[in-house]
Amino acid sequence: MLRVGVLVTEHTRVFDYAVATEVWGLDRTARGVPPFELRTCGPHGATVPMQPGVTCVPDLGLDGLEACDLVVVPGVQYPTEPVHPHVLAALRAAHARGATVASLCSGAFLLAAAGLLKGRRATAHWLDAEELACRYPDVTVDPNVLFVGDGAVWTSAGVAAGIDLCLHLVRRDHGAAAAAEIARTMVTAPFRPGGQAQFITRPVPTGAGQADDLSELRERILNDLAHPWTVTEMASLARMSERSFARRFVQTTGDTPLQWLLTQRVLAAQHLLEVSDLPITAIAGRCGFGTPLTMRHHFTRHVGLPPRDYRRAFGTITDHTGASGPQV
Repeated sequence: MLRVGVLVTEHTRVFDYAVATEVWGLDRTARGVPPFELRTCGPHGATVPMQPGVTCVPDLGLDGLEACDLVVVPGVQYPTEPVHPHVLAALRAAHARGATVASLCSGAFLLAAAGLLKGRRATAHWLDAEELACRYPDVTVDPNVLFVGDGAVWTSAGVAAGIDLCLHLVRRDHGAAAAAEIARTMVTAPFRPGGQAQFITRPVPTGAGQADDLSELRERILNDLAHPWTVTEMASLARMSERSFARRFVQTTGDTPLQWLLTQRVLAAQHLLEVSDLPITAIAGRCGFGTPLTMRHHFTRHVGLPPRDYRRAFGTITDHTGASGPQV
């Protein structure tokens, strides 16, 4: 039987805690799922305030983690606050004896504070990823993935991505059938394609407020993305040599001209997929990709989902098959 310990500390996020208890805390043996033993571990005998507005009395103290095969660390409301030394010691001990340690959302900050992410690739909610990278420069933070890890240490992005990681760990330890059955009873997908990039808000720029000598050119490009822009043409319109233009463009935007242009085309395609019922072919032409195949290649690389799947997930207009998105 797999023993799973859920670490409860001050200001643990209720949703993350509930995800772990939903996946491993229910008896689904009648449906072919292996039995699990779930332990809630924290300050022994103490009432722990959780966020938002719930309190919890852990079943066991931190020593309850000692016999666990898997330790799940839910996110916390204030991830940059100091972590109690006893909590850090318990996480280090669990890892040292070979338990798998997995964090949900901002729980990655606790793993990083314990030194368990040093030299590793990790993730967190995209709103927290930059802070995690700044505070722990020895951690390679990837803000684009839903979850990442190896056999010993795992981290996941925000909220629903915690479900993805938990189901992945079930799949890893007990097979795809067990994970699929748990997902079915939770009425969720056993596996979601893509990454966090599909959920990050990136409004299409208008050029407003960008007071530099290339702002008018950028505005012109944004208003005519279907045009086959080249660096030569852009530099000519800016009345610069190509070399000077490229250097100045990077200074003002942080991207090369062609990389910036590609990003704007993807952003425009996202917008049209969300708010219009235009065929993919028309969107590809309007955004300057030329062909649907080219658009699919660049869109999938940037967003993590192909255009059709993105429209199903985020579209607000009834499509040509009569199905309206988003659907649950």
